[in-house]
Amino acid sequence: MKLKTNTTNRRKFIQGSTILTAGLLASPLTGLSQKASGFNTEGLYIIGPKEGYTPEIGTLLSTMTMMRTWLINSVKDLTVEQLDFQIDEQSNSIGAMLLHLAATEKYYQLNTFHEMEWGSWDEEIKKEWDVPMGLGEKGREQIKGNGIEYYLSKLEEVRNETKKEFATRGDDWLNKTEPFFQDQPTNNYCKWFHVCEHESNHNGQIKFIKKRLAV
Repeated sequence: MKLKTNTTNRRKFIQGSTILTAGLLASPLTGLSQKASGFNTEGLYIIGPKEGYTPEIGTLLSTMTMMRTWLINSVKDLTVEQLDFQIDEQSNSIGAMLLHLAATEKYYQLNTFHEMEWGSWDEEIKKEWDVPMGLGEKGREQIKGNGIEYYLSKLEEVRNETKKEFATRGDDWLNKTEPFFQDQPTNNYCKWFHVCEHESNHNGQIKFIKKRLAV
């Protein structure tokens, strides 16, 4: 009986996540063709199991892939000047947000794949990723002067590691539950769904900034 309840809950979570994603992100579906985006979008709008992955992991990855394609399409033609632009002295640039997304995914890799407590990674990792993770004043000072290829390569490098690790795990790993923020229970599925919705949030900010740039 317990197994049946867990299975039902997982199915409801997947269905709810799929409906939420479709509702929030439906508008970009129009006008983003394979030809227009410059990326291979075959099967992009199918949220569900993916070859090489267990069913729930494939479903999660297909959502992350769709979000990433929209993000790349939004920034791929920006210049260094546009990537460095800040609306005001308290805001983050598009470039900084892109590197922040790579840092977020990197730290969730360490936390979920390697089961490391948050912030316990070594100093070399912190040296590379702490500033883009935290953004703020240091991010505004240090993250600038890079072309779009730099940011896209960082995002791709981290995502390739995620895909590699996802392929070695099963759906039971996604549903592993443990205490997390303020001792509230969470599971790996929730953590990785957050990585995706976090990217959606920043993509909205990026689009807002692009309108200020008249891009």
